[in-house]
Amino acid sequence: MVIDMKVILENIKELVQVEERARTWVAGKEMKELKVLREAFLVISDDQIENFGLMQDFDQKLIEGAEMIMEIDCAGKIVMPGYCDSHTHLVFAGSREQEFVDRINGLSYEEIAGRGGGILNSAKRMEQASEDELYLSAMARLEEIKQLGTTAVEIKSGYGLTVESELKMLRVIKRLKETSPMTIKSTFLGAHAMPVGYKNNRQEYIRLITQEMLPEISKQGLADYLDVFCDKGFFSVEETAQLLEAGLKYDLQPKIHANELGLTGGVQVGVQYQALSVDHLEHIGEAEIKALLGSETMPTVLPGAAFFLNLPFSPVREMINAGLPIALASDFNPGSSPSGNMNFIQSLACINYKMTPEEAINACTINSAYAMGVEHSCGSICRGKLANLIITKALPTYAAIPYYYGSNPVETVIINGEIY
Repeated sequence: MVIDMKVILENIKELVQVEERARTWVAGKEMKELKVLREAFLVISDDQIENFGLMQDFDQKLIEGAEMIMEIDCAGKIVMPGYCDSHTHLVFAGSREQEFVDRINGLSYEEIAGRGGGILNSAKRMEQASEDELYLSAMARLEEIKQLGTTAVEIKSGYGLTVESELKMLRVIKRLKETSPMTIKSTFLGAHAMPVGYKNNRQEYIRLITQEMLPEISKQGLADYLDVFCDKGFFSVEETAQLLEAGLKYDLQPKIHANELGLTGGVQVGVQYQALSVDHLEHIGEAEIKALLGSETMPTVLPGAAFFLNLPFSPVREMINAGLPIALASDFNPGSSPSGNMNFIQSLACINYKMTPEEAINACTINSAYAMGVEHSCGSICRGKLANLIITKALPTYAAIPYYYGSNPVETVIINGEIY
């Protein structure tokens, strides 16, 4: 028997990211605007946000007919949408702390990759791991980021680099979708690196992706998107275009790793093929900004990777001032960003990229929801959207979230109306 239950969040100090009508994203000057209700309430019915408003306007009629009511006192606390982390690689077999030490000792990311480290290291371990091992370790990481406030996440393959291992990773992601309460999107990233055996025959590996991996992925319904690492030392613009065209035949919209290591044309090819997002963007010039303006492609910045690898910072202020939207994501992976803490990502955005707290919150919620294709159900406080919410500990204001870097401000997470 289904019970008509409502959850009421009362006396909310700040109800953040409120919308009367759902927006697609916010861009340019609008990124500094954040609609906040102070001393507010919010009503959850089943798995959705049913209503919200000022506490002084709360009327018992809003909950009439409910068979069961749960009240949560949020005095002194902030309520906001759960984070949408639109770029992760959290299905992996083992950590790579030795490469961390190698970088401390002076080796570059490219030098480590050239010695069989980096992505190829993860691919070797992936081949040896069982699906159950991968599932259990990934589920533990999902639990970790859930406790930090993430309620929607995109997960990529790309540590397989063989037909068998890529399919294994994608099956694990599908299993996570089926068993986790979180909103999860799956991205096929077979073109993450060139396997050693194909260094002298790159087209043969591309053929393997387009003619063997993609048909099977489509047949099993294993992916929502297709990604390519279009950058210096990885896949060229021409190779990327070839792969994106193949993916579109299977209705896989592109999401591109672009311009982490140089001005390599990844942004332009992403826009050309109507990529949902182009991610990394440590190297951006006028041509890239011009290409993105007027497109429907979300520029996504990954502050954790730049922090961990000591990369240049994306010119976020220049991009926002030009009128672009910005999304933020964690890039949670074992080699270049071993953290899925979106609270810390906001701190990095404010400290290193000079984003305001309002811009950082917009970039982690409404804009990152768009970057993973869930903007209609996640990313803001809007009637009819999923009740995917964060209740913080007692805080003076939402600006305290990036201010207290390194700590977890989250006290309670609500996903699909369920309290965790």
